[in-house]
Amino acid sequence: MLAELADPAAITGDSPLERLEDAAARHSRLAAILEARGDRRGLFSVGLDAGEQAAVLPMQRDHEQFVDARWAGELSLDLLERYLANLHARVTGGVVEPQWARFFDLAEDCSASPARAAMAGYNAHLTVDLARAVAAAGTRDAHVPDFFRIVDAIAVRGDLIIDRTRSAYGADLGPLWRGYVVGPALDSIVGEGVATTALLRFADMGYNSLTLAHGLALQEPMLAADAERRIAGLWQVADDVLAGLAMAGGM
Repeated sequence: MLAELADPAAITGDSPLERLEDAAARHSRLAAILEARGDRRGLFSVGLDAGEQAAVLPMQRDHEQFVDARWAGELSLDLLERYLANLHARVTGGVVEPQWARFFDLAEDCSASPARAAMAGYNAHLTVDLARAVAAAGTRDAHVPDFFRIVDAIAVRGDLIIDRTRSAYGADLGPLWRGYVVGPALDSIVGEGVATTALLRFADMGYNSLTLAHGLALQEPMLAADAERRIAGLWQVADDVLAGLAMAGGM
């Protein structure tokens, strides 16, 4: 059942919005199954589902929200499909991309805190997949306002993601999403003031601006290789900070 629901090849629809609706419905069923089983691979899915249902889908259904509604649908669809493809690979023994292998490894390791595992999923989603989705959707300067409308809509509904993850798995993402304990915990790892800003950028427009810039650069042949290196480097920095925060008892 998991393999069938996660298979991107099974998604149907005649438009990006129809395909997004189908993909989101499949993912919602998948998230519910993982939650019901207590399967920690759902640590990311339950929060993603909350964001999709409360923020992404309502916005995508209202075409007047966007300068280019078709582009917006393609971006959201591509982003969701990337996660589904990696989950499908994980449950069928296929090749999983490194950023998602990190998440699944932590999710399947009961010694890792559920919050740590969940945040590894958001690191993969926001740092790597979102940049690649920006490129795949053919993003241009005219799409920038629509990009920020989407990411801002998700940020505004962050409490739903926090509440759903806590309810399903007892994982408290609140400190990281809201930032009210991030500073002291990070300072205890690397020294006062050194890394606090780096992790706070994970949830604000500054971080999303980096992701957008990386996605735009991926579309330029002369810049693509460097953009891939920057994406990998940013993902690694965030992963290292999250690991240090977990060791310091901050999550």
